[in-house]
Amino acid sequence: MKSEQWTIKSVLNWTQTYFKEKFVESPRLSAELLLADTLGLERIDLYVQFDRPLEKQELSIFKAKLLRRAQHEPVAYITGTKYFWKSSFGVSSQVLIPRPETELLLETAISFIQPKQKKMRIIELGVGSGAVIVSLASEIPEHAYVGTDYSFLAIQTARQNARKIFSNNNRIQFVVSDWLGSLSTDYQYDFIISNPPYIPSHILRTLQPEVSHFEPQIALDGGHDGIKHIQQIIQQAAHYLSSDGILLLEIGFDQGEHVEKCVAESQTFKTVKVLKDYAGHNRIACISSGAS
Repeated sequence: MKSEQWTIKSVLNWTQTYFKEKFVESPRLSAELLLADTLGLERIDLYVQFDRPLEKQELSIFKAKLLRRAQHEPVAYITGTKYFWKSSFGVSSQVLIPRPETELLLETAISFIQPKQKKMRIIELGVGSGAVIVSLASEIPEHAYVGTDYSFLAIQTARQNARKIFSNNNRIQFVVSDWLGSLSTDYQYDFIISNPPYIPSHILRTLQPEVSHFEPQIALDGGHDGIKHIQQIIQQAAHYLSSDGILLLEIGFDQGEHVEKCVAESQTFKTVKVLKDYAGHNRIACISSGAS
């Protein structure tokens, strides 16, 4: 960046052009988010203060973030936060960045849980940042919540996010576990929810560098055909789901038939329904141990 008096407007314009040259996805949005984070402002405030000059220290901090983004590091890892549902969640390279499309998983869970009158035991498998389970416990606080993850660092992140959002730190119990594998079968769950890794290994390597180079592969890689972990969860859930319980999974757009086959092979569940997202793609598998 050349040496002159920089304003918010000139910094944004220059950065947008620079990001375009580096083939950065969403160059203007990236510039706005990084500058707003640097200045401690909301994005809308940037436009209200277009002519505000930036101090030397602010430019230095912004330049460091700009260079990281030019290497295709995701904005969320640079700022350390990602907005999901109704809250801002702390994220790091140890956890998957929450996706807007996963809000459909949360919406579907809420639609199933809210009509229930009894207190339910609800567990999320693979909590990552905790975005789903924390948002769910925030929306419907009267139930008992458990969250698991294979990564201890992910569990730490989820705990921190829960602590930030809830005054009651004990609202969610977090456990390090490989899906349900470390949990006692003495406890049955009324609702199991998960957004497991479901991207086939060979596809993962072809994704944009923001994903393939920076996000934790363990949270994305679904094995050869993408359903390795989905199959494991279905098999394990057969031993943990209550007699009228529901297993809700986010899946790939082409994995509906595979899920139905896994459910049939388990010979445990009564029904399976694959729900579509707003783009008309298969996205959510709803598996029930009851007749509904």
